[in-house]
Amino acid sequence: MSEITKPTFMIRAAKWFDPRARSVNMFGFILNRITALGLTLYLFMHLGVLGQLAGGPGGYDSFIKLAHNPVFTLLELLVVTAGFMHGLNGIRILLNSLGVAIRYQKILLVGLLSMAVVISLFFAVHMLFF
Repeated sequence: MSEITKPTFMIRAAKWFDPRARSVNMFGFILNRITALGLTLYLFMHLGVLGQLAGGPGGYDSFIKLAHNPVFTLLELLVVTAGFMHGLNGIRILLNSLGVAIRYQKILLVGLLSMAVVISLFFAVHMLFF
């Protein structure tokens, strides 16, 4: 990459995630992009952690020790929240793409993301206290 195009690439990449002066639809789309990247990163980390299980009983014991770590529990909750947000927001984007309920995009975004937060809180309570 030449020196002339490198700053242009960085500016364009930064604008990709910049939520300022965007419509509600674009904010939801940016949120979907961010959660998709996070879930993709999680997938690779998940495969790496599961690779420990191939090490036999010692690998399983280290996996169980890692799974009971409070940081791991918090990250698991974050993945579940991102999954719900990504899935429900994807439904809103699909409806928008099909031309359904275009006038109600802001209401759909707030409603579906609120639903994702409530479901995630329910999951958190059951994960942490039961």
